[in-house]
Order: sequence, then C-alpha cells, then structure tokens
Amino acid sequence: MTSSYKSPNRTQRSAALFPKACELIPAGVNSTARARYSGWEPYPLFASHGTGSHLFDVDGNEYIDYLLGLGPLILGHRPPRVTAAVVEAIEQRGTVFALPTQQEITLAEKIVSLVPSLEQVRLCNTGTEAVLYSLRLARTFTGRSKVIRFEGMYHGFSDGVYWSKHPNLQEAGPPSHPVAVAQGPGMPSGVAEQLIILPWNDLDALRAALERDGPNIAAVLTEPVMCNTGCILPEPGYLEAMRELTAAHGVLLIFDEVITGFRLSIAGAQGHYGIRPDLSVFAKGLGGGFPVAALGGRRDIMALVSDGTVSMAGTYAANTIAVAAAMAALDELTAPGKYQELYARCQRLYTGLERLLHDAGLAAHVVGVGPVLQVWFSQEPIRNYRDAARYASHEQFRLWWEGMLDRGVLFHPHAFENLFVSFAHTEDDIQKTLQAAGATIKDLRAR
Repeated sequence: MTSSYKSPNRTQRSAALFPKACELIPAGVNSTARARYSGWEPYPLFASHGTGSHLFDVDGNEYIDYLLGLGPLILGHRPPRVTAAVVEAIEQRGTVFALPTQQEITLAEKIVSLVPSLEQVRLCNTGTEAVLYSLRLARTFTGRSKVIRFEGMYHGFSDGVYWSKHPNLQEAGPPSHPVAVAQGPGMPSGVAEQLIILPWNDLDALRAALERDGPNIAAVLTEPVMCNTGCILPEPGYLEAMRELTAAHGVLLIFDEVITGFRLSIAGAQGHYGIRPDLSVFAKGLGGGFPVAALGGRRDIMALVSDGTVSMAGTYAANTIAVAAAMAALDELTAPGKYQELYARCQRLYTGLERLLHDAGLAAHVVGVGPVLQVWFSQEPIRNYRDAARYASHEQFRLWWEGMLDRGVLFHPHAFENLFVSFAHTEDDIQKTLQAAGATIKDLRAR
C-alpha cells in the first residue's frame, strides 16, 4: 500500500485534520470503510459539502462523486424534494412519537405496491437490523437453525453474519467447502456452527449443501448481485435455480437488497431478474440519503411479528424523518422513464471505459449492472470472492484511483468496493469521467 497520495499538496487540510481526529475518534473515523486500513492511505479525505452529483472536500477540490456515501445518495447530494419533505416533516410534525402515524401506512402501501414479493413490510433503522430480524424470522418460521451465506458478501456487522466477508484464503478452507471465518476477534465461537459458507455462483455447491443438510437449514441469505466484493454478477440461471432449490427444500430465500434495492429497478434486483424471494431487506436506496431500512416479505412469515412471537423493536424505527425521506425518494424514483434514462447514461459510461481499457491493451474488465459497477484489473474473469482475492490487482487499482482522484473523479480506493451512479449524474459528468479515464489509462499504459 502506498504511503502517500500521488499529489498530497491537493489535500493538505485533510492531512492536518486527520491526526486531530485520531486523538478523539478511534482510527479517526466513525466507520470501517473510511479508515486507512480500508484504502484511505495515508489519510481519508475530509468532506465539506455535496451538491447533486458533485462532492467538495475541505481543501476546495471538486469531484464527480461515484462514492455517493457508499450508496445511499441514489438521487445525489441534497435532492431538493427529499430535503424539503424532511424539513417540512420536522417543522410541521416533529421527529419521534413512540406512536404510529398515518404516514407510515402510506409509505408501507407504497413499498408493497412497488415490490411484488412483499405482502407486508416493517421499517427499521439500518440494514444490519433488518438482516438480523430476517434471520430471526426465518429460524422461527422453519424451526431450523442453520443459515447458508456466501464468501465475499457483507450483511451487516451483527455477530450472526459477520463471518467470511473477506477471509484469508489460508484460513477459509477448500474452495468447494469453505469454513466460517470471523471477520475479526470478539465473535462468539458457537455462531460458526450455525453457518454454512458457500462459494458464490457455484450451483453444485448450493445443491449439495441443501441435499446434505436441508432439514437443518432455515434460510439462504444472499445479495442478488455481489456488491461487497467489488461487483460480481450472478451467472445466467443461478438465481432462478437458487429459488427453485430453496423452495424444494423448504428453505427460505432472503435477498439482501441493501445496495441493489430501488437501485437496479424500482423493484430492486429481484424486479430486474424476475425472482421472488421469501423475505427481502432494503436500506440505502430507500431513503434518498437519510437513514432508513425495511424488511418485508410473505404475509405468513411476517405474521410472526404481528402476534409478537418475534419481536421487532426500535425507538427510532419509522421516525418522522425516515418516513418523510423515503416517501419523497420513492416519489422521485417512480417518475416515468427514470430508470431507462439512468441505464442509458450508465451504458455510455460502461462502453466508454471498456473501449479505453481495450484500446490501451490493459488486462481489465468493467463489470456491473445499471448504476453499480467496478473496474477489475485482472487477467482472469472474476466470478466469486476467491477469484477476486487471487487475481485482482490492488496495486493497479490504486494507481487507477489516484489518477482519477487527481482529475476530479471520486470513488472508493479499495477494489472490493463499488462505483455508484446516481440519478443526478449528467451526460456532462459521464463525458468528463471518460476524459479523466482516458488520461489515467494512458498513464497506466505508460507504466
């Protein structure tokens, strides 16, 4: 890992703020993805403000923003209608009541009408909470305890799932039969016994696990597109077969659509691919930049919450700010032609990047679907976490990231994160991004 930025003089104020932050805040940041060890070496950039598709740092640098808060800013920074709705809700109604409101019913009707697999929905504060509750429901509904999850995916930081996100391959077992590896210390050892870790995009491994241990498996928990190890698409037929196999074995299928929900389509990845999971989790795209999450699914499963068998609690769940933001965001996202226009812009970005990389003769692949993508610098195609761990060049990705940063294009410095495109990105943004990419790729080729 490099010890300095390519042009450290551009970020002198960030450099000065970081040691002050470290005196008071562990690692100087309030989330792992912003830390030095996540790629922000030798210090993270300190943001000043954002407007639409652009972010400004404390040094006055302006960036076309593909980081987008790691995904929530699907409408860009400070979308006017969402911001106005939140301000109006606070000024006219309040923030937290510990009582239901009529607006919650309206929002639930909206969400259920947009996502065909949902018959009922419950609001939460974060994706981590929603995933935790989804597994509690699955275990209660099926009377089983084990959960299948896939290497390279992240489903929040709760003890029950914070395993095998990016494990050391020397500890992770054989490719066909991975073992559960805790993401860090402090995890209860007994949790691993309830997890079955599988490789993504390996239908034979999934089929074998269900045939071997089906009567003990409550759920298969998966992202429909792997978005926590770069961007890795499901192979043709994989999700469809997953749906058929889980149904045949009485295992619930849970889609973690924290990233893909309301991003790949108004019905999320499940709408894009035409799959109906039993339970679904949504978060980032739902709130238009404000913190809100949701868990929904089949009525017979959600009935366990209705009678109090499974408790779903939360002082801040369905607070006025979250409800107002989600309603306004969904109103924006349901405008006619919204996603078609976004996909067209994204396709121009994909095509332009692929052409530039191909013409330069670089071993790199642009992988994505709609407004989420990653550039893999690799000789080999990436179809699962172990491919990424073995073949992706983090050194070349760092050079790519530094070159783009210096040219006013921002995304996460780690190859296992994503680039997000928002509805606020314009044709001019795409064109300027491709111009920056052309110059950066020319530098990479010269090296």
